[in-house]
Amino acid sequence: MKFETKAIQSTILKDETAGSVATPLFLSTTFERSADGSHPHGYVYSRAENPNRELLETAMAALENGEKALAFSSGMAAVNALLQSFKTGDHILIPEDAYYTLILLAKDVYEQWGLEFSILDMTDLETVKAAIRPNTKLIWVESPSNPQLRIVDIEAISKIAHESGAICAVDNTWATPVLQNPLNLNADISMHASTKYIGGHSDVISGVLVFKTENDLFGKVKLIQKLAGAVPSPFDCWLLTRGIKTLSLRVKAQTESAEKIAEFLENQPNVEKVYYPGLASHQNHEVAKKQMADFGAMLSFNLKGDEKNALAFPGKVKLFTAATSLGGVESLIEHRKSVEGPNSISPPNLLRISVGLENVDDLIEDLRVALS
Repeated sequence: MKFETKAIQSTILKDETAGSVATPLFLSTTFERSADGSHPHGYVYSRAENPNRELLETAMAALENGEKALAFSSGMAAVNALLQSFKTGDHILIPEDAYYTLILLAKDVYEQWGLEFSILDMTDLETVKAAIRPNTKLIWVESPSNPQLRIVDIEAISKIAHESGAICAVDNTWATPVLQNPLNLNADISMHASTKYIGGHSDVISGVLVFKTENDLFGKVKLIQKLAGAVPSPFDCWLLTRGIKTLSLRVKAQTESAEKIAEFLENQPNVEKVYYPGLASHQNHEVAKKQMADFGAMLSFNLKGDEKNALAFPGKVKLFTAATSLGGVESLIEHRKSVEGPNSISPPNLLRISVGLENVDDLIEDLRVALS
């Protein structure tokens, strides 16, 4: 079954009450028991399970070619649940150009609980191999990375992880399952901040972990999901499954526009550097070609001049909204270092763009005028 068909079929929930074509919304917090005390429909309490969340999790597992998925109330709640499954003394590798909140979570929360972290450049496989310790349990990959769009060889990192007795988890938020399937590249977990492209309309916050196999680790994280309760509401899940239905069309259209914008920016005298894996000039272009069906709708660029000049640029464009986040139908622009904080490794003149569904010629013209 092709992706587009799978996206539709996996998000259909048959309504036996009225026969509605649209998915019904199950807002109930609790579910009726039979006379013998059992729950005949399989649902007890919506923190533990809910038909809308079950549909979302089944759909995400299908799209990522995994056996099981778990949905959470945010992308960071998903990451947090995975980290909570490890124990004091375990060691985790994180890429230096990772989503900055992940690095803060590791340093400010989990290091004081006894988890050990190494932050490194994962585009260098020898550096990754050298960082492995006897207690290394997880290699966390982000590809493409935020915001410098570094590309990590997922298959090679998965091999390194497995040879050392660790697992490999990949943040697949930017690529989406439309363009990249980490589990097909032997990763163990694919994570999504489904707030972004999965939802696609900047109106729901959520996260999903997709597991290649229904193993012991899945069981641990599922228990954390159930007991800690950082789960999306039924309406959040309803919005996400609706978003999945148009995911492929949106991502492909946004990617087509991003490629044109990246090529335009690369030829502008006021642009110092463009970060986009679809460009031949990108240092990891060949790796991206190997593991991605296309190169995505996110890009960054360094504006010539100092940080002050870069901070002022979002005020010069008219069609891009200056805002944090990505993956929605509207185009966004952001000065990344000022969001990440003083310890950020992002260049001070870097601007990040999330390309939306506006006409690409209009977006390019907007940038051309702002750059002139």
